[in-house]
Amino acid sequence: MVEKVGDVDWENWDPVVKATLLFVIQDGQVLLIHKKRGFGKGKINGPGGKLEAGETWQECAVRETEEELCIKAQGVEFAGELLFQFADMYSIHGFVYTATGYEGEPTETDEAAPIWCSIDDLPFEHMWEDDHIWFPYMLEGRPFTGRFIFDGDRMLDHVIELG
Repeated sequence: MVEKVGDVDWENWDPVVKATLLFVIQDGQVLLIHKKRGFGKGKINGPGGKLEAGETWQECAVRETEEELCIKAQGVEFAGELLFQFADMYSIHGFVYTATGYEGEPTETDEAAPIWCSIDDLPFEHMWEDDHIWFPYMLEGRPFTGRFIFDGDRMLDHVIELG
């Protein structure tokens, strides 16, 4: 069983899923979602989802945000990279983006309910266990790469590199 970051051959790692997350950050607040279905159901996270054929990582992040919250993100920039290996062999390679603005009104959909949170009081107790590790780097604008080992919802190990 994979229990440590060093147990994975990251050079030849082939993730099951390629996905994105996007966080709109404005006026000391970040736009999060309460995930209503699918992977991560019940958790608070950022809008995002699976990369589709022919689109860039950034296009995916913008599209998924539009699908989940009915807004078009603006001022989108790369923030970091997340590599998740789960004990059951599920794996996700994710790219994180931030946005400084958006068009439209954040609207609840079948997939997600929007939640504005102060960056000084984020609901980490309702988020994935790794979020408190890399979120500060994202908020500071410091590019990062995080490698995480999970067994279900429980983080077993992690390594963060700052770029």
